[in-house]
Amino acid sequence: MPNRIIPYRPDLKEKARQLRKNSTLAEILLWEEIRDRKLGYQFHRQVPMLNYIMDFYSHELRLAIEVDGDSHNHKADYDAHREQELKAYGLTVLRFGDLDVKRRMAYVMQEIYHWIEDYKERQK
Repeated sequence: MPNRIIPYRPDLKEKARQLRKNSTLAEILLWEEIRDRKLGYQFHRQVPMLNYIMDFYSHELRLAIEVDGDSHNHKADYDAHREQELKAYGLTVLRFGDLDVKRRMAYVMQEIYHWIEDYKERQK
């Protein structure tokens, strides 16, 4: 399937570049697990989409992965609205807590792997 470009605000491009240079520990740890097509699909870091920047995104899967730190505890409405907007473009967002990524990486990877397996089944 060709990559469908999701529009984004031009000013987010530089902010995404800065976020890539200043990743959190959890983002670095997860990136090491999913980079270089380790799951069979390419992921990118800090990808601008619409008015947002997603932590990780696979164009092939139309899958965004977010690592939520403490700041997300107070932004549930914001996150729900963002997911609804992205869903309108056919994207799925998987969310993991910062501590889960740091302490339960096997669980996080299993969830991502299962989502990918379900995706492949749906494509048949």
